[in-house]
Amino acid sequence: MGIVKVEIITRVEKATELRQALNDINVCGMTITNVMGQGKQKGKTEIYRGNEIAFDMLPKIKVELLIDENILDGVLKVAKSTLNTNNVGDGKIAIYHIDNVIRIRTGEEGVKAL
Repeated sequence: MGIVKVEIITRVEKATELRQALNDINVCGMTITNVMGQGKQKGKTEIYRGNEIAFDMLPKIKVELLIDENILDGVLKVAKSTLNTNNVGDGKIAIYHIDNVIRIRTGEEGVKAL
């Protein structure tokens, strides 16, 4: 049994839907951060008051989860099905193996600290 960190970067408008879908499979401990990024979309150009403005960096969210490796497949399945719109900009999922986690308040370590 190991611990993994799942890092998901995706569209801002998908934050609530993803959070609810993860809660539905009893994954409720997460950190969500507003970030800016540029991928294959390379931003967009809009006209504002007659002037063309380039938005090179697009707003995204980054969701970070520390989970038991045993539920990784379920989390990935939920994330992929919730976030997939078949359009450029759906995001990326990164998975990191974690050596240890320590709950500061109780001193618990490993999976018990999750």
